[in-house]
Amino acid sequence: MKYIDEYRDPKLAESLIRKVNSLSLKIGKAITIMEVCGSHTQAIGRYGIRKLMPENIRLISGPGCPVCVTAISDVDKALWIASQDNVIFTTFGDMMKVPGTRARSLQKLRAEGFDIRIVSSTLDCLKIASDNTGKQIVFMGIGFETTTPTIAAMIIRAKKRGISNLSVFSVHKIIPPAMKALASDPSLNINGFMCPGHVSIILGTEAYRFIARAGIPAVITGFEPIDVLEGIEIILDQIINNKPDVSIQYKRAVNADGNAKARQIIDEVFFEGDSEWRGLGVIPDSGLFIKKDFSDFNTANRFNIPDIESEEIKGCACGDMLKGIKTPYECPLFDNVCTPVNPVGPCMVSSEGTCSAYYKYR
Repeated sequence: MKYIDEYRDPKLAESLIRKVNSLSLKIGKAITIMEVCGSHTQAIGRYGIRKLMPENIRLISGPGCPVCVTAISDVDKALWIASQDNVIFTTFGDMMKVPGTRARSLQKLRAEGFDIRIVSSTLDCLKIASDNTGKQIVFMGIGFETTTPTIAAMIIRAKKRGISNLSVFSVHKIIPPAMKALASDPSLNINGFMCPGHVSIILGTEAYRFIARAGIPAVITGFEPIDVLEGIEIILDQIINNKPDVSIQYKRAVNADGNAKARQIIDEVFFEGDSEWRGLGVIPDSGLFIKKDFSDFNTANRFNIPDIESEEIKGCACGDMLKGIKTPYECPLFDNVCTPVNPVGPCMVSSEGTCSAYYKYR
C-alpha cells in the first residue's frame, strides 16, 4: 500500500470485518481489547469501528492522552507557577482549558492578565526566552515518549547557548509502566493491547515485551480504519493460536528497534521516577524528571512551590475512563454540563480525550 486511500478502502474494510467476525466465533468467549493511544480512540470513533465489532469483542480506551493523565495536583502547581510575578508561562494548547481545583485553568488565568502563551514547538520557547531576558520563561513539559525528545533537545540547546531564564516544569510520563499496571489488574481482564503508534516509533517493540510474557497479545497499529481492523485481527489470531506476541501492523512507520537516537536524547536529560497518574494513582518509574547535570533548567529548583490541597472534580468519571472501567456515557456530566464548549474534565478538554472522541463521533 502506498496511498492513504488504500487504508480507507471500503471493500478491504468489509473483508477484515468478516475475518474479525469469523475469529470471534472461533474464540466464543468475551474479549476486551484496550487501545492505549488517544489517536486510536479518535480513529475508532471517527470510523465507527466500535459499532462494527461482534457482540463478544469489546473495545475500551486506556490512558493514551497525556493531558488527561496529568494529575490534578500537577495542574494546580502549574497554575501557581503561572501566576507568579515576572513569569511567562508557556504550554501546548490542550493544557489551557484543563481545570484544576476549584475549576481554575490556565485559560482563566490568562484572562485575568497573566502572561500565559501557547507554543507550537520548543523553538518558540527558546525565542521567547531570548526576547525576554528579564523574565523567567517556564515551559510545561507534557507528553509521552513522542514529544519528550524535543523537550530534551531544547534543554540541551539552551544549556549550550547559555540561556539562563528558561526552565521546564516536567510532568512527562512514559507509557509502558502504565500498561504494566493495567495488565496486572485482574479486575480489568484485558485480553489484548493495541499499543500506541506514535510512541512506538520511539520505543520499538522491546518496551512492550512484558505484555506478551504475561500472556496478553499486543499489536502496534496505525491510525487508519484498515490499520485498526488489521490490528484487531492480529490480536484475535494470537488469542486463537495461544501465541501472545508484540506484532507490528504499522510497519510503514515502526520498526522493532524504534528510534535509538531519540531515546538517547531522553536519557541524557531525564531520569525515571515515580509519578502520579490521574485515575491510576502513583505508578513506579513512570515519570521523567530532569537530571542533576541540567538542574538549572528544572522549574522546581527555581520556585519554592508550596504544598497545594488539590481536589478532584466532583462527579467527573475521567479517572475511571482512563482505566477502561467506564465509558463517557456512564459519566453523569457527559453531554450534560460537560461539553467541548464547557469542558469539566480533561477527557473532554483534550482532542485526544475519550470524552472528546465520544462526543464528536457519537
